[in-house]
Amino acid sequence: MKTRKLGHSPLHLTPVGLGTWAIGGGDWKFGWGAQDDALSIRTIHEAMAVGINWIDTAAVYGLGRSEEVVGRALKEMKEKPIISTKCERCWDPDGSIVPRLKRASVKQECEDSLRRLQIDVIDMYQIHWPQPDEDIEEGWSAVAELVKEGKVRYAGVSNFSVAQLERIQPIHRVTFLQPPYSMLNRSIETALLPYCEANDIGIVSYSPMQKGLLSGKVTKEWADALPTDDHRRADPQFNEPLLSKNIALTKALAEIAHRYGRNSAELAIAWVLRQPRVTAAIVGARKPGQIKETVFGGNFTIKPDDIAKIEEALAVRG
Repeated sequence: MKTRKLGHSPLHLTPVGLGTWAIGGGDWKFGWGAQDDALSIRTIHEAMAVGINWIDTAAVYGLGRSEEVVGRALKEMKEKPIISTKCERCWDPDGSIVPRLKRASVKQECEDSLRRLQIDVIDMYQIHWPQPDEDIEEGWSAVAELVKEGKVRYAGVSNFSVAQLERIQPIHRVTFLQPPYSMLNRSIETALLPYCEANDIGIVSYSPMQKGLLSGKVTKEWADALPTDDHRRADPQFNEPLLSKNIALTKALAEIAHRYGRNSAELAIAWVLRQPRVTAAIVGARKPGQIKETVFGGNFTIKPDDIAKIEEALAVRG
């Protein structure tokens, strides 16, 4: 699989990276339902076997569980992939998630992530959310210190605006931004894409399939059957009136994908990667077989005529 250079760093990422949000399980506020750790580990190994060279996780996914599972999988590998994880989303003993960007907290979070992942250095470390906003300079300064200490190789941020990026750039140059980007969430196109282009900041997009909604597998019955501890049950995109519009959209997308011998998920990923500034897309998987259905979304180009047809389908959805 071809790779793409990440911003001004020497890192080269495969266009698709393995996302491990769902393998954190369902016992926390933003969980995806019950998860078998053994299946998670097999999925991670499979992702590497099909050519993916990086894994994205976060401390908060499963309140540490995702990082621990990734660490167990890494321990079994001779060749280690690039690892990306995040700080700032902390949790209290009762599981309540709280934002923290104080220097001491960020430094401790890094130590905890290194321990759970069973590694000595984190390749890509980022602030998960710019919250509390008044502390982003302090939090970013702490991340910069971690780079100097050799515990982090390259520093980035997730979910930041242009204004927030401009505030932290003088402290330490931002290597990459991780924003949401999909056919149903195009907010980065107006300001963030041009800013990142001008400043040579790599973009690693998350939710290119809108939490699986653009995979082509979602039906009303499927959505109704989501586990009670799957956070998507409360997501407006998975409920009416948007659900019916989204299902109709995926049918139109499936027709376009079929002309390439691809599925809707691959089309959704390729659509995100059509942007030259987007280095890679995070694609989640939680059981063997899933990543094989999506990984080749990073390996094909959608023709201009079909890009136009996708725009028409999105306009019909409204």
